[in-house]
Amino acid sequence: MKKENKDILLKLLQRHKALGISDQIDFDKFYLYSIIVHSTAIEGSTVTEVEAQLLFDEGITSNKRTMLEQMMNLDLKVAYDYGREWIKHHEPITVDWLVLLASKVMARTGNEYNSMGGSFSAAKGELRKLNVSAGLGGKSYMSYLKVPERLAAFCDELNQRRKTIDPSNVAAVYDLSFWAHYELVTIHPWVDGNGRTCRLLMNLLQWEFGVLPTKVLKEDKAEYIQALIDTREREDISLFLNRMTELHCQHLQADIDQYVKSTTEKMVDKSVLKQEMVDKWSIKPSLAEKLVDILEFVADKEEFTTEVIVQHFGFPATSAKRYLRQLTEFGYLEALGGNRNRTYRKHSFNHQ
Repeated sequence: MKKENKDILLKLLQRHKALGISDQIDFDKFYLYSIIVHSTAIEGSTVTEVEAQLLFDEGITSNKRTMLEQMMNLDLKVAYDYGREWIKHHEPITVDWLVLLASKVMARTGNEYNSMGGSFSAAKGELRKLNVSAGLGGKSYMSYLKVPERLAAFCDELNQRRKTIDPSNVAAVYDLSFWAHYELVTIHPWVDGNGRTCRLLMNLLQWEFGVLPTKVLKEDKAEYIQALIDTREREDISLFLNRMTELHCQHLQADIDQYVKSTTEKMVDKSVLKQEMVDKWSIKPSLAEKLVDILEFVADKEEFTTEVIVQHFGFPATSAKRYLRQLTEFGYLEALGGNRNRTYRKHSFNHQ
């Protein structure tokens, strides 16, 4: 990637890390779900991130989406889960392994094919035995007869690059992942599932070397495909490397902006809540601040005890009990049990 893009990328990654965005509860899970949903959306799926969460976590299907779309997302989720565990061991990437990876991507949605070159199954990740083109009237990919040899050469070069790369060189890691994506999709080893599998490989290489994985959003589809076309026509890999870097930077900036906005809104809400306590219950501002701090601390807790508050804030036990009693009287908390085993749980912060 060019130096300008590299500088922007590194600054955004540093900002992303400093804000602790990746440290949020379940960030990794929901970031993965977003990657999967957008990757399948590029191929025609209309499953939303909320629907995917219900599908992945609860096994709840949507009657608004076809089973094919939902199976496509389930397959890709399985493939990502498998790939993320496998890549941790830094084993060589082989043709057989890529076939296995593709079989997981296409497990429920792949078809059987009979062609002049022979029969093969997309569901088993088997390499194509017929020629394909990039859409109606599009440029034809290489002959299927050349795919096995070209794919083996790709694996050899990829493994050599993986061995020699400096993991601390973040820009080089992204360049490697983008290069691998482009090379594999250019070979086009399968009759279906190439895009999903190539984006999966790209993300796995990013996870292998500890950088934040790249999303290709459905809104990016036109630019993303055009970058592939331009790179192929001009035979200039830098075009794809730079466009993918720019898209990744756009998404990082959007995540940072959204996080900062939500944090600011929380601060405003905290201030409003504090003022509400001062005005409505006529308590001192300093006490209101402590009460709001307690509410903010327990926001993600189902139930908690006085001891939890004492340990976290260092309040004397008598003070902690008084604060919790006041919050209960104000209607922000609910007390459960007797004095000896009392626990608390929160009501809505938007108390009326």
